[in-house]
Amino acid sequence: MLIAAALAVVLAAVFASPPAAAATLEQEFRHPPEAARPWAYWFFMDGNLSREGITADLEAMKAAGLGGVILMEVDVGIPRGPVKFMSPEWRQLFAHAVRETERLGLHLTLNAGPGWTGSGGPWVKPEQSMQHLVASEVEVTGPSKFNAPLPRPAPRAPYFGSKGLPAELLIAKDAFYVDVAVLAVPKTEKKIADLDEKALYLRHPYTSRPGTKPFLPAPARHFELPPAMVIPTNRVVDLTGRLGPDGRLTWDVPEGQWTILRFGRTSTGANTRPAPAPGLGLECDKFDQAALDAHFEAFVGALLREVGPRRKYPEAGWNMLHIDSWEMGAQNWSGAFREEFHRRRGYDPLPWLPAVTGRAAGSLEQSERFLWDLRQTAQELVIENHARHLKDLGRRHGFGLSIEPYDMNPCADLSLGAVADVPMCEFWLYGFNSFFTVIEAASIAHTHGRPIVAAEAFTSSAAERWQAHPASMKTLGDWAFAAGVNRIVFHRYQHQPELNRRPGMTMGPYGVHWERTQTWWDMVPAYHEYLARCQYLLRRGLPVADVLFLGAEGAPHVFRPPNSAVQGNPPDRRGYNFDAIAPEALRELVSVRDGRLVVPHGMSYRVLVLPERDTMTPALLRKVRDLVQAGATVIGPRPEKSPSLSGYPQCDAEVQKIADELWGKESRERRQTGFPLPCEIFCQADTGHSTSQFVPKSLSLGERLPRKLVSRLATPEPRRSRRKEALISWPSRPGTNL
Repeated sequence: MLIAAALAVVLAAVFASPPAAAATLEQEFRHPPEAARPWAYWFFMDGNLSREGITADLEAMKAAGLGGVILMEVDVGIPRGPVKFMSPEWRQLFAHAVRETERLGLHLTLNAGPGWTGSGGPWVKPEQSMQHLVASEVEVTGPSKFNAPLPRPAPRAPYFGSKGLPAELLIAKDAFYVDVAVLAVPKTEKKIADLDEKALYLRHPYTSRPGTKPFLPAPARHFELPPAMVIPTNRVVDLTGRLGPDGRLTWDVPEGQWTILRFGRTSTGANTRPAPAPGLGLECDKFDQAALDAHFEAFVGALLREVGPRRKYPEAGWNMLHIDSWEMGAQNWSGAFREEFHRRRGYDPLPWLPAVTGRAAGSLEQSERFLWDLRQTAQELVIENHARHLKDLGRRHGFGLSIEPYDMNPCADLSLGAVADVPMCEFWLYGFNSFFTVIEAASIAHTHGRPIVAAEAFTSSAAERWQAHPASMKTLGDWAFAAGVNRIVFHRYQHQPELNRRPGMTMGPYGVHWERTQTWWDMVPAYHEYLARCQYLLRRGLPVADVLFLGAEGAPHVFRPPNSAVQGNPPDRRGYNFDAIAPEALRELVSVRDGRLVVPHGMSYRVLVLPERDTMTPALLRKVRDLVQAGATVIGPRPEKSPSLSGYPQCDAEVQKIADELWGKESRERRQTGFPLPCEIFCQADTGHSTSQFVPKSLSLGERLPRKLVSRLATPEPRRSRRKEALISWPSRPGTNL
């Protein structure tokens, strides 16, 4: 891996470009436009804010060459300040911040709720909060008459607990309960493994919890339970109508041993931590548009009324909303979930609900398929009724939306991130497994025509201790540029309520410390200028990539390219550049032209690589067949069945039929592809009349590099070549090198 001490920006065909285009490029390279400037996360710390500090912060950002901020207020260990969150004084200070960004020509993005978790607050009622389907159990033996109250199912504890929530809210949360169904099933053992993940009761943070699965295995056919351990679906007895309003059930129990399951919905308890104390509350229901409407009105609506007309929209000021990394966990039920499931999957989930308790109904494989369908339905509801609805609500007021679509996300990252106007990723100076997010965000942007790939950049823990500085950070930033990032958003600029205290207010243990109280702050504009030049060039034209990896169906799902495509940590692409695409995006966006896979926004690829799975839904496999018949090159394993219970078993027969057409009836071998070419950190863009290449290098431009890289620098079309060395010599002119 070629680690950068300098980033050489080579404009391979600039001087062969039309003169006007070359002149504009050179001028804007010398003086990058404001839109190309790096940004910063700007944190208010639990009421520690002041009018003069806001002005001083924003003026310092502008003078240093920053272009915008993502604003959040949090509580992470700093003593509480005097300004109560969302009080009249707080709202006035927020409006002042908006006015100042307008005056200075800066952009302001506001997190969708208090804290950094998601969208919620003290205004969210328990019935509007995220919800779980929970169950209680009673064992009975028949024949007998049962007439007794059923225990009310207990709510589950949220992953991060409920510390700090007001006592009255905790009482209301625990009191919220709505019955869903009562079922009786023959007594059986609980045999479904990893149930908490499969039923969306728990999703560990992927970036920080070792062992968290990037995806859940598809339903397996090779292992089945003996009949005595499986509940026949025709023996699932619906007793919902026999449950009284007081929770008492009356039932004539048939012969045998039975388990009575009382299902209900409760709040997950997910809350807005680490919000300031006045902003602590429940997260709103991610399946319900009405719940988001209420939250939006209470938070964003109140601030819109305070701010009034935005005077320089969209060139400056408050013009975006933001969803940060998903840390509120998963939910698996809501008021209309049964109806939504039936409408989307084509069958009633009721007889299959024993699966969420760990019991196999029908067969183990069929229950696993049901749980796959449950997760797929949850993903669709999160995307449609939360992320996309937030985007629609914001657009009514002129807001764009940025999203960090990962971590405890119950969806596929590529699918949730596709909603964003600005997909985001993150990378840390120390620890945290987050480099994969850069590949995801770049892929989303490239396949969906999003011009900006933003990164929460250089985040750090207490180990940093003011030791980071531009020179120590440059190598990692260069890697991010080569990986596809074209907007650095420093984490973080801590609001300094006082004017002359140094090193000033911190964000508890979190850095990097990127504010006006730094000893080297007056020298940082040159580094910001360097970043702006890189970001300006990286947004020109289209990236060049040969391989399109198809993300696997199912949720949750973190895209990890195969080991043959990347190496190292942080990961560098090996040989050929690539992107990844979500299944629904492949179906909706991809076509074939002249043998290449193309998307409407101009990107094209030479080959589609299927995921290493033996399942695929008929709809997706039909799309693959259509692409092959249109002339696309597709490489991957033969699917054997559908992962879903929808249309079962006919769905499997259709998968087999299409697979026979594509792979042949006799062959069952999987075709695999490797990437044996050596690695370089490399990024290329094609503008139509010129190409830009970004090669982080350890020495000067006279260093010897592989001929393969030289050939790529000379043409927008990457190609194979033997590994030889050639001397690279490019014309150098003052003001055109970094």
